[in-house]
Amino acid sequence: MTEEAISSGSTAPIPIPIPSEDYFRPSSIATSSSPSSSSNAYVTQAFPFSSGNPRIEETRGVMHLFLDDAASSSSNLPVGRKPLICVLGVPNHMTYADFCQFCGSFIHHILEMRVVRSDGMENRYSILVTFDDQNSTDGFHKHFNGRRFSSLEAESCRALFTVDVQYTRSIEHAQTSPASKEEPSCPVCLERLDQDMSGILTTMCNHSFHCSCISKWTDSSCPVCRYCQQQPEKSKCLICQTSENVWICLICGFVACGRYKEGHAIEHWKETQHCYSLELETQRVWDYVGDNYVHRLIQSKTDGKLVELNHHEHTNADCTCGSEPGFREALLQSRVESIVNEYNELLTTQLEDQKLYFESLLLEYEEQHERDISAAVKDSLKQNTKLQKIQAKLDKGLKEKKFLDEINENLTRNKEIWEGIILKTQERYG
Repeated sequence: MTEEAISSGSTAPIPIPIPSEDYFRPSSIATSSSPSSSSNAYVTQAFPFSSGNPRIEETRGVMHLFLDDAASSSSNLPVGRKPLICVLGVPNHMTYADFCQFCGSFIHHILEMRVVRSDGMENRYSILVTFDDQNSTDGFHKHFNGRRFSSLEAESCRALFTVDVQYTRSIEHAQTSPASKEEPSCPVCLERLDQDMSGILTTMCNHSFHCSCISKWTDSSCPVCRYCQQQPEKSKCLICQTSENVWICLICGFVACGRYKEGHAIEHWKETQHCYSLELETQRVWDYVGDNYVHRLIQSKTDGKLVELNHHEHTNADCTCGSEPGFREALLQSRVESIVNEYNELLTTQLEDQKLYFESLLLEYEEQHERDISAAVKDSLKQNTKLQKIQAKLDKGLKEKKFLDEINENLTRNKEIWEGIILKTQERYG
């Protein structure tokens, strides 16, 4: 474990104060030396924070913030502020994508966002946001300070101007392998991380991404190491109540400590013959009968990635497993057979699942096709019925027209006859 002071303001380590009821002692910063400077005095407060995966490396520091909750207009904003804002008390259920969506149009003015844990704030985290200019910073503060994260929740955004951020120490919990320093790149798109081209978001486990890339990740865990910002409560041994080196039985769920504590997990195996147990810290499964781990991939403590586990490491000088003739060959053959059987069973299961899935899709398609055909037949019958009614009306109208034409023709003939009779009568008596 190493400690080093990383301070932006000085080279000496800055001691982290212990939280009290007032959390930290506030101090006033006056913006003017005139008699009216008391009205323009702003109170600052120091908040300790930490970041990083506690199992790999943890970075601690202190951020000094302006407590200007009473400021309601641009004239009341603190003088000497920087384009740096800290959003305090973001609920843990808000993912990185949710916060990027909450920022809205201001996301294009953000150069960097760093997610940190605030000491004393359970189930919440804070975000240090760096903007491209002061106007964007003031606009973000004016628009989001005091605004609810969601209309369905009571939590509101508390955006405070940041005076300074100082990193006090970095604690390494695992020996990191030496590697050449390369240009940082986004693990999602593999493009170079450049603030001028796109905003950068650094997760709580100190992995950096483009904001546009991480905004598509809807989970609360890190895409690289799967470290989740919503940490579950620590489990304890049901016998001795210790929270270190805790294992859980995969058969009955009994929680007990490992052999490096009181050994209650081994005692549970001897009593119940439940041979599979999961280590809660590393998520690795141990087989007490085979005295080995049952899988070949584990999470590396160096960088958090999945690596291959060497099951049989000869760390004990008294190990004589290879002294018997043919033992190594038999062991290798048994491992090959177990791997073949495992993958055959896995492939069979997956193929059966795929078969059921595609059969359900075909059945659903056939049912939908039959429904479409029946609907089309009904529509055609309805259209046919309408056409028949219209044809009947048309035939009836043609018959009525023919009848009226015949009546009109007869009336015209009668008119001519009567006109002739009238002329003859007039000539006779005229």
